[in-house]
Amino acid sequence: MNQPHFSSEQVSREQVLALFERPLFDLLFEAQQVHRAHFDANEVQVSTLLSIKTGACPEDCKYCPQSARYNTGLEVERLMEMENVLERAQEAKDNGSSRFCMGAAWRNPKERDMPYLVKMVQEVKALGLETCMTLGMLNDNQADRLADAGLDYYNHNLDTSPEFYGDIITTRTYADRLVTLENVRNSGMKVCSGGIVGLGESPEDRAGLLQALANLPRQPESVPINMLVKVKGTPMENQADLDDFDFIRTIAVARILMPKSHVRLSAGREKMNDQMQAMCFMAGANSIFYGCKLLTTPNPDENSDMQLFKRLGLRPSGVSQKPDEMAEIELHEQLAAQAEPVLYYEV
Repeated sequence: MNQPHFSSEQVSREQVLALFERPLFDLLFEAQQVHRAHFDANEVQVSTLLSIKTGACPEDCKYCPQSARYNTGLEVERLMEMENVLERAQEAKDNGSSRFCMGAAWRNPKERDMPYLVKMVQEVKALGLETCMTLGMLNDNQADRLADAGLDYYNHNLDTSPEFYGDIITTRTYADRLVTLENVRNSGMKVCSGGIVGLGESPEDRAGLLQALANLPRQPESVPINMLVKVKGTPMENQADLDDFDFIRTIAVARILMPKSHVRLSAGREKMNDQMQAMCFMAGANSIFYGCKLLTTPNPDENSDMQLFKRLGLRPSGVSQKPDEMAEIELHEQLAAQAEPVLYYEV
């Protein structure tokens, strides 16, 4: 079978839709071939996400419990103290994570916060972890300062297609998001950018999201695909569920369009059974957020993830392996001391 090579040129909406319309098993087979050509098919990159500042965000993203515009019962928390952040980072490393992501519910960081954020990056890096932040919009100076501090990744999601975006968010434009991604890329940091499905978007909108990501001047190194978590008090609390196979198709198409990117299962994973997650890994997902929460929404705990990895013959990337049974014993002993990192949507 001749596989299409989309990454070297702009991909059209029609091409993306044609992938979505393929028979599911044909699509999965092609996604597996693409995945195996660029990655170890049995490795999964593991990240932990911590909310370093929770709630009171001025944006109006309809899915987000952190927006100050919605009454979701979320307890607002100030910017976390450095000592607590470093404790969580060390716990994440001990539990098998190779990357520590820090998120703040801001429209954009203020100048007064930048020295503290720079120091936070430096201190987490000193623990031997990859670092990622999601802080809202960044100007070029802020991006450069975070990059100079050693920040490896910056997360800024496109959320959905350009056409559907205005139905979900009005306080920040699609162009604003693209400018931040440009500033991040120009600073030398790696880009983490994906979106959310299950917002009530059409199949063409799901295609439009992946088209926009694939057609960035340089494709993101990390592409988180979130399933909507319906939170009471948000405008999305009664949104109809997305069909599981539509989510799996989205993972497979993302893998084919962005063959060298890590495609991450992000929010919504706590509602996925083991069989669905296994199909997502088969479709080309090779990264997860790991821990009890994704900023403010639930996520499967570490033990259940490691048990699933064992059943599927998967292993966390970046975790040293030994040729005997001691490697497995030591890893599970580390995972036994559970922490509670926090996970969320970037807004």
